[in-house]
Amino acid sequence: MMKARRKNKKGAERESVTRGSGNVFADLGFARSEAIDLKVKAELAMQIHHQIEELGLTQVKAAGRLGVSQPDVSKLMNGRHTGYSVERLLALLNALEVDIDIVVRPKHHGRTLRRGVVRVMEAAIA
Repeated sequence: MMKARRKNKKGAERESVTRGSGNVFADLGFARSEAIDLKVKAELAMQIHHQIEELGLTQVKAAGRLGVSQPDVSKLMNGRHTGYSVERLLALLNALEVDIDIVVRPKHHGRTLRRGVVRVMEAAIA
């Protein structure tokens, strides 16, 4: 949520809250398609970070397993995914012993056609 200061009828400042769209990149003004791509990449980078920690790997060991440099691992661990495609991030997750399922299904909203949504989520392990 974003806060903005506004003045009421008496001139006193008050805060108003604007609910976010669920995609911080869209809220920051990126074009819709770019915002969707950036959100997916950020979520994949977060999964890479989580898996590196889960496996107890140092950045150097993770770099060896991923076939990238230690500074590149550091960048990914800090959420900087510039220069990586979604496909490359998926390949990095595979190298970290993560199975990836891609589910494609139609989105139904009556007869109105709308764009689908791409989501990255961690499966619950039973």
